[in-house]
Amino acid sequence: MNRQKKLKQLFKEKAKKASAKLAPKKPKYISKADRLKLAAEADASISSPSEN
Repeated sequence: MNRQKKLKQLFKEKAKKASAKLAPKKPKYISKADRLKLAAEADASISSPSEN
C-alpha cells in the first residue's frame, strides 16, 4: 500500500508539472517607473509625427 501511495504521488507531481508547462505564462513584471517611461515615450512618439 505504501508503494502504491508513493507511485500515485509521483504521478500526481509529474502531471502537475506538465500541466503547469502548458498553462499560459504570466507577463513579465514591469515596475511603475518603467511603465511611466514607456507611456511618456509612446506619447512623445505619437505627438512628434503630427507636428511635421
